Amino acid sequence: MIPVSDPARASSGPDTGVDENRLEELIIEAQTALPVELPALANRCAASLGLDTARIYLADLQQELLIPLDEALEPLPVDHSSAGWAYRTVSPRVAEVDHGLDLWIPMIDGAERLGVLAVRTASLDGVRMRRSRMLAHLLAMLITSKRAYSDWLAARTRTATMLMPAEMLRAFLPPRTIGSIRCVSTAVLEPAYAIAGDAFDHSVVKNLLHTMILDAMGHDLSAGLTTSVAMAAARNARRGGCDLADVVGSLDQALTQWLPDSFCTGVVCRLDAETGVLNWVNCGHPPPLLIRAERVLAGALDSPPQPPIGLAGPLAPAARQVHETTLEPGDCVLLYTDGVVEARDTDGAEFGLDRFTDFIIRSSSAGQRPAEVLRLLIHAILDYQRNELRDDATILLFEWRPQHR
Repeated sequence: MIPVSDPARASSGPDTGVDENRLEELIIEAQTALPVELPALANRCAASLGLDTARIYLADLQQELLIPLDEALEPLPVDHSSAGWAYRTVSPRVAEVDHGLDLWIPMIDGAERLGVLAVRTASLDGVRMRRSRMLAHLLAMLITSKRAYSDWLAARTRTATMLMPAEMLRAFLPPRTIGSIRCVSTAVLEPAYAIAGDAFDHSVVKNLLHTMILDAMGHDLSAGLTTSVAMAAARNARRGGCDLADVVGSLDQALTQWLPDSFCTGVVCRLDAETGVLNWVNCGHPPPLLIRAERVLAGALDSPPQPPIGLAGPLAPAARQVHETTLEPGDCVLLYTDGVVEARDTDGAEFGLDRFTDFIIRSSSAGQRPAEVLRLLIHAILDYQRNELRDDATILLFEWRPQHR
């Protein structure tokens, strides 16, 4: 197994010509191809680029397996395979196989890891590496566009039966990871197939990163409906140009109007990715945590208590209080639900806030990317409680990194 750095651009030699007409035909065909036809299409594209074969693997819902779109192939583990190494590190990797090489290329949609592409080739040079990456980018765009309407793609990345409340809630969730050159936001939630009352949301509007975490009362369909209505209200307000106070006000109004017997706690944030100014509103939820220079700044994002979202009558807040601070480059902010720190082992000991933050700091200092840090963390929490969470557990981490301009 050989890690591969990106080679310098190589000029085409006499044996590296591409049939551009054939390649154009395949790209046009891809626009109308069914998702189930993508494995065969990937192979035809590979052949037109002078490569042998190409195999598409997508990460399952819990990011434990890389599942091939070709149903005749077997899944590969994320944690113990060359394919998994490419996925975890978002870097290409080469493995020697009979009669050639397998080049594993991460497939990415913006900042989100989708899976990996396995390219079989007799030999590897700069031209073949560049063409393999181009093919991975093309297939990632195709999968991103087609998974919005393909039940087959959704089902292919599942390893268990999903309960109906989780199905409804996941229809509202954004991609796990979003970002720009200045900031990144990533989230995980469990139990993956039985989530009910927890949810997260994040969005980029020009230079503003909006993030939100919610924890609804109960653990049934009505809890999922509560957070779904809240997410819809937040998006409606953001897209209408509302400021942060009005976004939170729209959440209160929506739940009061449509689900008057329901409420949820939550934290709603807005980060100016150019200046580092962070505004947030905490509605009865555990306070966000600020990590700077590999340590938690205790109390940095604490604020006076405010009522949960959706309370009506005399319990309703007169106005939401918006808090503000300025981040420093490299700062990370953590939002989480209480199911994260309240997970218990066989002896009843809680996972706890210190273990939670220490895990993130150690993983980040070891060079793990934010999305990989949360993948490892949520698996550690599941292992701690023997895969039987008593409560939903959701984590959202966002990082300001203007030095990446």
